[in-house]
Amino acid sequence: MADNYWRILVSGRVQGVSFRAYTQREAISLGLSGFVRNLSDGRVEIIATGSEAQLESLRAWCVTGSPAAKVEDVFVEPVPPLPLPNDFVVRYE
Repeated sequence: MADNYWRILVSGRVQGVSFRAYTQREAISLGLSGFVRNLSDGRVEIIATGSEAQLESLRAWCVTGSPAAKVEDVFVEPVPPLPLPNDFVVRYE
C-alpha cells in the first residue's frame, strides 16, 4: 500500500510552546517521515507521509498538541508525493 502525504496546519498558541519538538517526538513514535516548521503567520506546518491510520493519529494528537499549546484549529489536506527526509525532522527556516 502506498503511503499518503498530508499537510497539517495548526493554528492557535502553537509557537514558543515546544510544539515542534513534541510533534517530532509524536511523529517518530508513529513511524512517520516528514518535517514540522513554524510559519511566519503564527501557524505550525507539518508535512508527513505514512499510512492513513498513522497520519490520522498525528492529526488527532495535534488537536491538543504540546502541554503549553492552545490549539484553535487543525486543517488537513492531502498533498502530492514529494521528497521528504527518511525520518521526521524539525525545520528552522
